[in-house]
Amino acid sequence: MTTNAPTTIPAYIATFPQSTQEILEQIRATIQKAAPEATEAIKYAIPTFMLKGKNLVHFAAFKNHIGFYPAPTGTEAFKEELSIYKSGKGSVQFPIDQPMPLELITKIVKFRVIETMKKAAKKK
Repeated sequence: MTTNAPTTIPAYIATFPQSTQEILEQIRATIQKAAPEATEAIKYAIPTFMLKGKNLVHFAAFKNHIGFYPAPTGTEAFKEELSIYKSGKGSVQFPIDQPMPLELITKIVKFRVIETMKKAAKKK
């Protein structure tokens, strides 16, 4: 069986309408700026940023929201700021018809970078 699933973040983004592509590119650029050492991948069929071989954050587009997945620690650490959004353990939904909270995404990504670097340092 062959699949046409995107294998890169640009290919993933290209599968959406232009308005959604613009939002996804904003989020991608925000993550790149907050975690310049992170690498891009597709994991679980969605865009993923990795650091030190570990998943840092994921994001995905849906009809009515952008899913953002900073692991349970990322959502727990910013529980108060994320409380206005629908969320679950390790995930949050940003409504697609509202401005993306790019500053909050930056803070969460930077938190995850620090957390990931500490874990990597402990394993040395």
